[in-house]
Amino acid sequence: MYDFIQKFHSGWAYVALTLLVFAIINSLIGMTSKREFAAKDRKIALFGLIATHIQLLVGLILYFVSPLGSAVFGQMKDAALRLTSLEHPLVNIIAITLITIGWSKHKKAQTSKAKFNSIAVFYALGLLFIMSRIPWNLWFKQ
Repeated sequence: MYDFIQKFHSGWAYVALTLLVFAIINSLIGMTSKREFAAKDRKIALFGLIATHIQLLVGLILYFVSPLGSAVFGQMKDAALRLTSLEHPLVNIIAITLITIGWSKHKKAQTSKAKFNSIAVFYALGLLFIMSRIPWNLWFKQ
């Protein structure tokens, strides 16, 4: 079971990151072209939001069924273990919170430019945080 969840978490990351990048690019294009915020723009941003939330849920399940969850307090001197057991989950929760804030702010915005801006800025910040704490050495081994 653990192996399946771990592989799903790693595989779904590609989907989530792709949708986030797509939502950011779409928002930047919408901002620079000064077009109206349409239903398709909302759906693109929503798919990015949903994908990251699914990734968070799977990651939390993985965290609690893996041996890393219990190792968090005893191994702070080991950088690789600290990354996977503490930094990766904590920073990604913060990143997904930023993405959710961007989604909420876009709903309250009155103009199309403000909608595109809130999605572009908060989703990009979330993506930056996510990319900073991916355990790249483990990701490329699979």
